[in-house]
Amino acid sequence: MRKKVDERIRTLIENGVKLRHRSMFVIIGDKSRDPIVNLHHILSKSVVKSNTSVLWCYKNRLDISSHNKKRSKQLKKMKERGQLDPEKLDAFSLFLDVGEDFEALTPNLLARTIETVEGGGLVVLLLQSLASLTSLCTMVMDVHDRFRTESHSETSGRFNERFLLSLASCKACVVVDDELNILPLSSHIRSITQVSTKEDSEGLSEAEQDLKSLKDALIDDFPVGPLIKKCCTLDQGKAVVTFFDAILDKTLRSIVALIASRGRGKSAALGLAVAGAVAAGYSNIYVTAPSPDNLKTLFEFVCKGFDALEYKEQLEYDVVRSMNPDFKKAIVRINIFKQHRQTIQYIQPHENEKLSQVELLVIDEAAAIPLPVVKSLLGPYLVFLSSTVSGYEGTGRSLSLKLLQQLEEQSRAPVTAVEGSLSGCLFKKLELNESIRYACGDPIESWLNGLLCLDVAKCLPNPACHPLPSQCDLYYVNRDTLFSYHKDSELFLQRMMALCVSSHYKNSPNDLQLLADAPAHHLFVLLGPVDESKNQLPDILCVVQVCLEGQISEKSAIKSLRDGHSPHGDQIPWKFCEQFRDLVFPTLSGARIVRIAVHPNAMKMGYGSAAVELLTRYFEGQLASISEGDDELDVEASPVRVTEAAEKVSLLKEQIKPRANLPPLLVPLRDRRPERLHYLGVSFGLTLDLFRFWRKHKFAPFYISQIPSGVTGEHTCMLLKPLNNDEFEVSESDELSFFAPFYKDFRIRFSKLLSDKFKTMDYKLAMSVLNPKINFTEVDSSGSSANGFLKKLEGVFSPYDMERLRAYTDNLVDFNLVYDLCKTLAHHYFQEKLPVSLSYVQASVLLSLGLQESDFSSIERQMQLERVQIHSLLLKVAKKLYKYLNGIATKEIESTFPRLKERVLEPHNVSVDEDLMEGAKEVEEQMRAKLELDPELLEQYAIGGKEAEALEKSKISSSGIISIETTKSDTMKVKPSGFDKSAKKRGNDKHSSRSNKKRRA
Repeated sequence: MRKKVDERIRTLIENGVKLRHRSMFVIIGDKSRDPIVNLHHILSKSVVKSNTSVLWCYKNRLDISSHNKKRSKQLKKMKERGQLDPEKLDAFSLFLDVGEDFEALTPNLLARTIETVEGGGLVVLLLQSLASLTSLCTMVMDVHDRFRTESHSETSGRFNERFLLSLASCKACVVVDDELNILPLSSHIRSITQVSTKEDSEGLSEAEQDLKSLKDALIDDFPVGPLIKKCCTLDQGKAVVTFFDAILDKTLRSIVALIASRGRGKSAALGLAVAGAVAAGYSNIYVTAPSPDNLKTLFEFVCKGFDALEYKEQLEYDVVRSMNPDFKKAIVRINIFKQHRQTIQYIQPHENEKLSQVELLVIDEAAAIPLPVVKSLLGPYLVFLSSTVSGYEGTGRSLSLKLLQQLEEQSRAPVTAVEGSLSGCLFKKLELNESIRYACGDPIESWLNGLLCLDVAKCLPNPACHPLPSQCDLYYVNRDTLFSYHKDSELFLQRMMALCVSSHYKNSPNDLQLLADAPAHHLFVLLGPVDESKNQLPDILCVVQVCLEGQISEKSAIKSLRDGHSPHGDQIPWKFCEQFRDLVFPTLSGARIVRIAVHPNAMKMGYGSAAVELLTRYFEGQLASISEGDDELDVEASPVRVTEAAEKVSLLKEQIKPRANLPPLLVPLRDRRPERLHYLGVSFGLTLDLFRFWRKHKFAPFYISQIPSGVTGEHTCMLLKPLNNDEFEVSESDELSFFAPFYKDFRIRFSKLLSDKFKTMDYKLAMSVLNPKINFTEVDSSGSSANGFLKKLEGVFSPYDMERLRAYTDNLVDFNLVYDLCKTLAHHYFQEKLPVSLSYVQASVLLSLGLQESDFSSIERQMQLERVQIHSLLLKVAKKLYKYLNGIATKEIESTFPRLKERVLEPHNVSVDEDLMEGAKEVEEQMRAKLELDPELLEQYAIGGKEAEALEKSKISSSGIISIETTKSDTMKVKPSGFDKSAKKRGNDKHSSRSNKKRRA
């Protein structure tokens, strides 16, 4: 039965064609494909084009082929099987449909699909097998399989619920059933009226007239005249002219930045500018982007520019495609040989060392490249830079908020002679506002930007004040309220996403669905002191996204190790299990900090650190004020969903409204019971600033990927921080708890890989990752035991090695003679086996030479030191290490000498005084014995008879001396023993005259 289509539907389509705006239809019902014929017929009559192209997006299988011969064969087979329904198939024999299989749709695919529709076209979404609109909220999406983990398997439909509620706010969207009856959700279409457009006699709008005037003014200028004809909007034409002015300037000190939203023709303008640079004589042109796939449009318009300039392919230029399977045969090089050798070459963003001979560098999609990498690409040459600041591609605002602001400041600064400085360069900033595919003010674009938070840069106000980090509190964000599509919740969500986009270099609309539906993900915000008297949303200083991981069964861990495949989610447990082949760690529960975003105007103020510290204290149970018996606060009460609130009525009477009686949006951490966790983890692209930030908060690494990212050149790094938990028995002095042995093993493996996989890593970053102990003065002063220190040289250093090292420390030989020893010394030192204190610079030189095996030229370049200084530092290091090793060698030699038996000294039984008295008595007795005279010796002095008679007769003289004559012969005289002749002679000499006088007397 034929039925007249509602005039409001016809009016909506015709208005879209006149205004070059898109329209959207959401058709629900089992026969939702049938009304597409009518919509296509109305559109075909409204559009001037003879054929209306239609894109059909489906999941697995298309029932009707778009190829005529294939379609006829398909119909023939269906007729033979008795499955042909002429009433249904004849209608589809005319065209290819748009949109079905809603469960396979993701936010990114939704944006990509809608962006393919030009102004005046239709977007049709088919919702089959749905009894009501509210059942869309409980639909299981295909992407939900990736959100589920072993411990978190229940996903929610928050994103679909918000999508459904947002349809009512889109003025160009109509929700109908399979008979094109307008449903109550699209009540806004009741007041739709016909619109009129302002056109000139040629049928051109005002913007099209301005573009035509620009093309006519430059028609005689070569090569910009032919190139400007390829432009579709006035903004794009002006951008090409600005690019060409910089090309003809020839100063090679200009930077031109082109920023715009998605679909404004940035890449096309760059491609035309590059073609103009080739015509101007530029020889070496390099282009870079996150992937060659991002440059498809750029190279396409380079070739279109060559066609406009009458360059002939194969004769005057060649197109080279990549053989790398990851690049999917994308164009990576164009060789031009019309005038002289000219090249347009693609390089990866981190390959800045290839820019030594560059004349023009083109950076496309710069916002998807980390800011430090973009800075490393800039230099003393002409730079064209473009970026998508809002759109479904991976975008970020760090480029426009930070880099472009710095470039503007440096362009105004005076010229300096510092090498690599960008001061004094000419900087220009361009912005494209007019879309290529549709006119300005397109309602579908506004709706899509609001739904997917694509254009949220304007939603981020500056904080009213910057409170001290100690005055800030961390709040838990209730996601049911956040995605409920209430006015205040939407504003808070837009501000949160704006903060994430502004601080992170890569964002995607799929991140929004992950935040909404993933069961393991949670959101926290850091707010300053909240004044409840003011009825306004507080300023967001920091956003933290956390994903709960772990609690994996041992059986699943064994299966993963056996199969070599890790399921989705649980990144840290699976990577830890893979690296250490450990089956216990996956069973633990933890949380991974997915992202931490700080307000761009509050950077370097301590808010990020405050958020991490509060989050750590929260999961350790230090902030919760509730007791274990408070079960009512343990788990949030499940709010009533749209599907439960809606009455069971027909589609024509079904009312869709945001939920009421929702829980509070922000919950203080003291009012929510924390999950019981064993650790916190984080994963990010390894940079020095980020790594030092997490190390400051006592996170320790356990994994660094050996293959760097092709876009950023960064290595993926994962860190852990054990939380205080009573389940582990560890030493109180060990802050790493159960993680300590794994961290020690990681350091050993990393030090061995520094000479190969991480050879080009910056020495500061390598030192931060290793975190070696270089100050051993505390160990020496405390006299503690040297556990783990090197105690024997056997098997490590031979006597010849020691002799060579001694000769080097004495400046007798060159460093090349001990270069092999430098590697061994470095490995032992950084494993803390040689307790020798070194300065940071000395340890860095030892790491660069011994572990990274870098040459002196690269060390000079990295450390900004002269070669003489490096040799001096090496000599000091060698002397300190040799002194310690020589001490070990001395102890080893002394241990081989024979040793005397040790005597045990015991106290005497006799005191010192008694011993002295006894000794004195012995000496007295010896002296008395010597004084006693021998009678035989006295016999010789005896006076005989004649001497006696003479003595009696003699008289005593006045002198008292009597002299008598002896009668004894000389032979009778006996010499005393020990009598010395010399002494007798001396005695005779002295007393001879005196004795003679006495005798004469």
